[in-house]
Amino acid sequence: MRHETAEHRRWQFWIDRGGTFTDLVARRPDGRLVTHKLLSESPEHYRDAAIHGIRVLMGLGAGEDIPVGAIEAVKMGTTVATNALLERKGGRTLLVITRGFRDALRIGYQNRPRIFDRQIRLPELLYERVVEVTERTGAHGEELLPVDMVALRGDLEAAYRDGIVSAAIVFMHGYRHPAHERMAADLARSIGFRQVSVSHEVSPLMKLVARGDTTVVDAYLSPILRRYVDQAAEALGPVTVRPLLLFMQSNGGLTDARRFQGKDSILSGPAGGVVGMVRTAATAGFHEIIGFDMGGTSTDVSHYAGEYERTFETLVAGVRMQAPMMQIHTVAAGGGSILLFDGARFRVGPESAGAVPGPACYRRGGPLTVTDCNVMLGRIQPQFFPRVFGPNADEPIDVGITVEKFTELARRIGGEAVKMRTPQAIASGFLEIAVENMANAIKKISIARGHDVTRYVLACFGGAAGQHACAVADALGMRRIFIHPFAGVLSAYGMGLADLRVIREQAVEQRLSDVLIAELEARYEVLAADASAGISRQNVPAERITLVRTVHLKYEGTDSALAIAFGGKADIIAAFEAAYRQQFGFIAVGKGHIVEAISVEAIGVTEQPPDRIPEVAPRAAPPVATATVAMYAGGAARATPVYDRGTLQPHDRIAGPALIIDANSTTVVEPEWQAEITVRDHLVLTRVMAVNRTRAIGTAVDPVVLEIFNNLFMSIAE
Repeated sequence: MRHETAEHRRWQFWIDRGGTFTDLVARRPDGRLVTHKLLSESPEHYRDAAIHGIRVLMGLGAGEDIPVGAIEAVKMGTTVATNALLERKGGRTLLVITRGFRDALRIGYQNRPRIFDRQIRLPELLYERVVEVTERTGAHGEELLPVDMVALRGDLEAAYRDGIVSAAIVFMHGYRHPAHERMAADLARSIGFRQVSVSHEVSPLMKLVARGDTTVVDAYLSPILRRYVDQAAEALGPVTVRPLLLFMQSNGGLTDARRFQGKDSILSGPAGGVVGMVRTAATAGFHEIIGFDMGGTSTDVSHYAGEYERTFETLVAGVRMQAPMMQIHTVAAGGGSILLFDGARFRVGPESAGAVPGPACYRRGGPLTVTDCNVMLGRIQPQFFPRVFGPNADEPIDVGITVEKFTELARRIGGEAVKMRTPQAIASGFLEIAVENMANAIKKISIARGHDVTRYVLACFGGAAGQHACAVADALGMRRIFIHPFAGVLSAYGMGLADLRVIREQAVEQRLSDVLIAELEARYEVLAADASAGISRQNVPAERITLVRTVHLKYEGTDSALAIAFGGKADIIAAFEAAYRQQFGFIAVGKGHIVEAISVEAIGVTEQPPDRIPEVAPRAAPPVATATVAMYAGGAARATPVYDRGTLQPHDRIAGPALIIDANSTTVVEPEWQAEITVRDHLVLTRVMAVNRTRAIGTAVDPVVLEIFNNLFMSIAE
């Protein structure tokens, strides 16, 4: 990484290109941080939101080029590949696999993620054609059948002539014995395939199905990703003077744009949020954290208790992937989640209004959403919300259309439900359902895995999290909430704080023993050298590189491997049994231990959070509200003070109900909660009265209670 003195700094841009909004945090040449938020899609105004945001923050006019040499680095997370996977709009892909296994990826593992569906709908395949190759290597490296290169050439040339330019090569036992895969890859590249993903490079681990799916994902998404990366790089200037362009990977580390792969891009944006959450919460003294990232399209929740939690095998959009990713659980409950009433139940999501048309209040003819609930209840005030709507992207949200649509819904519900409901009560009911959905998601990554969530702080970020923070905390029995000054753009801020990371893995599948420990030491040396070289090539000096060695251990005869720090045999077993007991509630006495795989993570340290601000004495008078508005809380409209976040000082305390507004987010301080500004300018919310979760639900038909119980029962069943 390049480091410069404060006097000679150039611009840095940290960007999260989300599904609805694109957030930017810029470090100016004078060291000040500035932010900007804009819609991710606005074709009539700009081609790419990230580049447009850079131009806006630099004060450039419509025809001006970005000044050569003015930008030091651009660090970005993007949903481009994720959206392509969700919408099945990746590159045309050919699967090249060992003869006899053409349907292996379609058959998969025959598990049922939706356990109550009577009709199983398999996800659409990412590859459009299969080439079966006459070849076979045994499990111990013996060549059982040589590669039929003549037949393979004919099949590859036929696919290439038909316009397929991405190939995913997956051979039996190729993860350990890659000679045949290399021969096929060289042939594909010589024919002209622009993207060739090879399983022993993409996912060098056992399990043909997961390894194959990961390789297909990489081949399918990399062309789309490469197109976007090249477009962004070109807009930043000529290649000889182009700023450093880094992208966030799913594992929580940055990498050079040229090394950014499709398989590593799925959680690009959310991973930046987790990094930002952990680094900022640590400066406030919080080390047991539940992350609550609510954006326009979805809500991402995460758990942190001293180290980043990663999963090495996951399911995204119906596709299995075997690659290191941040352990992030996503639910379709964002600000843009669509509200539905089917005559008996209220439902929130999973469909989203996205950026276009967006919520009804966005002036694009969209449906009612969670954001409209907050508008209807006065939790979002148009005069304090970004003016980025309407034909010229300069108008406030439209409260009138939201009121009109809720009033019409109230009339319809009055004819179909047992009791008449006011528009405010309907909005409050939908919001309660959304909150319970988000609380259930947090339970899955905390309580269900043996963590006592009441001891944690709820770290809220994303444009919509502050509006629901107190309600979600109440649903979980949590008493403290942490909100950073950049909470509304924390995923972008996290891009700037993230380190460069390279992870190298190797399959083992051997019984743990003292002899194996000695063998693994030698293997770690090879992996560590490779991973360190990957960081060094990105201009990081050796003294700023650290290495983390991990062993993936499981009980003999099981599939549940846990990542454990590598050490002596006794230490590994003790750590494994402690982690296993916490997650599953027992340990298996008398069973052997199998080392499934090993991994080495090389970390190149980059930015650090700002230093502590000077101590400020409490001011004599309480903070002054800038306005008073009507906000619906606790079943009634209340006169609620509105505070400008920028005018608050350390030690200021604000009792709920209240609204705290900044440029990128709104925080709702509910009744019975208190907000305090700390000496580091953090906002910490504390519950000042005990949580009362009792509720008399009565005997009348209530679509809100019906949906909440429906979701609770489903959560228990799953």
